[in-house]
Amino acid sequence: MKTAYVTAACAGIALSALALATPAAAQNANPQLLTVSCSGCHGPAGRSPGAMPSLYGRTSASIATALRDFRDGKKPSTVMVRFAKGYTDAEIDAVAQEISSNWK
Repeated sequence: MKTAYVTAACAGIALSALALATPAAAQNANPQLLTVSCSGCHGPAGRSPGAMPSLYGRTSASIATALRDFRDGKKPSTVMVRFAKGYTDAEIDAVAQEISSNWK
């Protein structure tokens, strides 16, 4: 089981790097692409099996606020600040909506 989570995390990180290297216009086209890496740490469908907070059940507004706080340096983190810095407000809203609506 642990191997599956490590593999998922590695895949998520690799896909995140690809997403961040893609021009912003391409990223805006698909919120699902922007959320691919989230499950690597936050668990399948946002149900974290460990120390990372679960995203399952959170509202779009709470996810968007957290992402903006990471991006703007208001909320400390080791990894999330790196992801969030690459997102525009529109991308953050799209990610938050995708997770809150479809991760069930």
